[in-house]
Amino acid sequence: MVGADCLAQTTVRDTALVGYTRTELTPLYYGLGSDRLGGARMETLDSAVVLNLTGLDSSGRYWRVRLAPSLTAFVPTDAVRPDTAARYPTGGLTGNWTVSGDTTRRGVDQIAIRLPARLPYHSQLLPDGHLTLDLFGVTSNTNWITQRRSNRTIRNVWFEQLADEVVRVHVQLATSASWGYSLSYQKNTLFLRVRRGPTGRSLRGLVVAVDAGHGGSNTGARGTETGILEKTMTLDLAQHLRRYLTRKGATVVLTRDTDTNITSTARIRAMRQLMPDLLVSIHFNASSNRAVRGVSTYYKHVGFRPLSEAILTELLRVKTNKSGEKMPEFGNVGHFNFFFNAPTEYPNALVEGPFLSNPADEQLINDPRSRQRMARAVGRGVRRYLRKLPSP
Repeated sequence: MVGADCLAQTTVRDTALVGYTRTELTPLYYGLGSDRLGGARMETLDSAVVLNLTGLDSSGRYWRVRLAPSLTAFVPTDAVRPDTAARYPTGGLTGNWTVSGDTTRRGVDQIAIRLPARLPYHSQLLPDGHLTLDLFGVTSNTNWITQRRSNRTIRNVWFEQLADEVVRVHVQLATSASWGYSLSYQKNTLFLRVRRGPTGRSLRGLVVAVDAGHGGSNTGARGTETGILEKTMTLDLAQHLRRYLTRKGATVVLTRDTDTNITSTARIRAMRQLMPDLLVSIHFNASSNRAVRGVSTYYKHVGFRPLSEAILTELLRVKTNKSGEKMPEFGNVGHFNFFFNAPTEYPNALVEGPFLSNPADEQLINDPRSRQRMARAVGRGVRRYLRKLPSP
């Protein structure tokens, strides 16, 4: 999965249009640069969010979006419905907010933020239980924030006018760990919903999603020596991991249990319905440089990094087939642009096993005993992560 970044060679023609996002999975990108996993994603927007479309790139694939006087982003043209009769709302003011337990959803607390329209936003999950939410196209007129005792996980909420047309909401959680959050609109009220998470610190009773990468016609990488396929190895390791986690008391759901090609969008939608307590995606690495080897884990949101670190720690303890040798390290990679690292609704980590492009690593992958050891290590990593969480 190792790849090089590339710069987009494109120009942008100015436009003056208004558009609305088509689905609740609309990607918003920082710019037009990309690699084989796509551009660097700023946010995933809800449906019917109003956008100020100020340009169209020369390929016709992306609209430029004005978020604030000094900030733009890009959105795919097929994800937006332009409306030539609409006018972008200007001069909008924030209303008053309410922080409470969500009576319609078990184990969720929420902040209801009243806005003049379904405006774009950008959130970040930071370390130590700190979450920020930037609201674009508005000026603060919030004169009170009602906080009800039914709320359990949100300790403090405050805001600042970060710049013209940018209000930043700060959320301090009750603990330094987050079990995930979601953002969605109901009419013009933006709801930030924070999951409370389980009360225990073991696998017992948890729902763990395990994603076996690739499948069907999407074969993934191929071993350079043996021709083994990544899709076959990921499913085998995922099934071993399921057995390990199940024995420890977890309920485990695989995104696929057969050699089936399931799209990334279908997998994301399935997990939005399931809402697991956490997710681990299994892949094996490959590179054009055959000397590169080792195991690695990946995250996008820094608040979810501890899960990826705990899994990598255990993987690096796995012994190889050589006497005294342990798994070599490729690293812990942050802000990774993989589709299953993007969700904020549940802690997630991508695990990249050894390199199919390296002869020594390929031998490890092709050895059933090594795959079992790696599966147990991933399971121990999940348990390590849970044990180190602060008390609820």
